[in-house]
Amino acid sequence: MFSSHVFAPHVEEWRRPGPTARQRRADLWIGFGVAGVAVLNLYTARSFGMLHTEDAPGVAEQIAWSVCTTLPLAWRRRWPEAVAVIMSLVYIGGQVRGVQEQQVASYALYAAIYTLGAWGPVRHRARTLRLVIIAAMFTWLTVALATSWDEIVGESFDGASGELPVLWSLVFNQYFVNAIFFGSVYLVGDYAWQAARRLDTVQSQAAELRAAQAASAERAVVDERVRIARELHDVVAHHVSVMGIQASACRRALDKDPARARTALTAIEQGARTAVDELRRMLGALRSTGSDFAPDAAAAGIDRIPQIAENAREAGLTVHFAVFGDEVPLPDSVSQTAYRIAQEAVTNTLKHARATTLDIRIRYLNDSLEVDVSDDGHGQVFGNSGGMGVIGMRERVAVHDGALEVGPRSGGGYRVRARLPHHLVMAGESK
Repeated sequence: MFSSHVFAPHVEEWRRPGPTARQRRADLWIGFGVAGVAVLNLYTARSFGMLHTEDAPGVAEQIAWSVCTTLPLAWRRRWPEAVAVIMSLVYIGGQVRGVQEQQVASYALYAAIYTLGAWGPVRHRARTLRLVIIAAMFTWLTVALATSWDEIVGESFDGASGELPVLWSLVFNQYFVNAIFFGSVYLVGDYAWQAARRLDTVQSQAAELRAAQAASAERAVVDERVRIARELHDVVAHHVSVMGIQASACRRALDKDPARARTALTAIEQGARTAVDELRRMLGALRSTGSDFAPDAAAAGIDRIPQIAENAREAGLTVHFAVFGDEVPLPDSVSQTAYRIAQEAVTNTLKHARATTLDIRIRYLNDSLEVDVSDDGHGQVFGNSGGMGVIGMRERVAVHDGALEVGPRSGGGYRVRARLPHHLVMAGESK
């Protein structure tokens, strides 16, 4: 009836949690209630002479046996092993004394054996105890039949049909009914224990799922914070760096070359407006959630890299910009990553390299896009200074399973080269 995995080692190791305070209180009420019903049933049985024999003990002893056979149910889930053993012994003892209240006591014994099967803390011990109890009950039945066999043979069985031998039909009936009784309580107890184990497994898995979801949500928050920090760094650092260089040029040219100073001030003004626009766009996207979120059509992409080159040129660098290969439509994420990498590389050149020449190259390869930014500065490894620039570039490239090379060039200067794999965006395909 039960599959072979029921008693597998990992199942044997599981222990059912003990009863709750509410369950223990319920058992107390049940135990006292059943004991009261057993005493009441005892009096009704005595009233029509059911328990009357020549050597029947007094009513006080009869009540004591009825209470001892049923009251232990009050602790059945707290100590299922002890309760089952005690009630089984008292049940047999009451029958030996000839005062056993059969009806309620039988149901109480059923409940005790069931509880041992459903709540036994050590699985193999609960199984062994139940088998021992059942074996003891059948042994007592055999002894009772053997010791009263002469009396049974001498009784009159008026009304017997005679279809089967009377005495052997009586014996078979006793064993058959008890086999059904004890077999069902054994199986029902096992089923209840397995149901509790399955419920515990489901609850544990649900708890693990909730923990995983919480961890995932926490990681998402951390990732979002990193993304926000990266975006703020890219937007603010680039434009502020360019504005600082333009302000320095303006200060030096203010008296000697007013026209150049005005050009620098115009560049500063334009840079400030661009920075504010990008910050406003980014913050607006961050405020959007769910279906309201939609990437801004004006989001910076690869088509804005020429503007980066122009800004660097206005800052005083000699800039060479070139595009190689046939331009193809790119996914928005790849296009924006290419822009941010070029922006960060130029920003670092302006801030750290003390360069005079900047070379920006965009290469469209078969299955990837390459962004190559180099300068003729002193080749300082600005990524090791603790800033977020190179870290941000590595994170952006890693999202696309790309490759990033940063470091000094053999002939002098510094180089940043990123390769971003992509798939072509066809007409009508979502970017």
